[in-house]
Amino acid sequence: MQPNAGPEVLRTGAQTGPMGAMNSDTVSVERLIDATPARIFAELADAGKHQGFDGSGTVRGTKSPSRPLSLGTRFGMSMKMGVAYTTANTVVEYGQDMLIAWQTKGLGGLVGGRIWRYELTPTDGGTLVRETWDVSKDRQKFILKHSSFPEQTRKNMEKSLDRLAKVVA
Repeated sequence: MQPNAGPEVLRTGAQTGPMGAMNSDTVSVERLIDATPARIFAELADAGKHQGFDGSGTVRGTKSPSRPLSLGTRFGMSMKMGVAYTTANTVVEYGQDMLIAWQTKGLGGLVGGRIWRYELTPTDGGTLVRETWDVSKDRQKFILKHSSFPEQTRKNMEKSLDRLAKVVA
């Protein structure tokens, strides 16, 4: 790994069409982070640490004591976007030090369903981290895809990966 490697956003964006509408169900950003996959994964797999690297400013903390996440783990998060709310999350994809994704729902499952996914690939110079916002299973998919959410989410994910890089430095 290279010491003092600066921020490097390798690929960002969503496929968009007229008026910014998403053409796919995902938005992804990637960044090379000067740390091992295990070090990065330790942050991602502990919901209690998510507020420390959240780039959106909406994560307030966990609803119960934090424990290591694994496939099927359910965890609640306190959030605030204008008003305070909570989410119920379930880890739906998991590969130790490689992949973790959770599906987020609110209001007893009436809203949400989006998936937050992190993929880690070891490379020369560190770990390539890809964060993906996947709305393919979201109950509000149409509204989300045809709003400012895709672009704002992309910007927030870039901030999250920048913050994550600082946390694991």
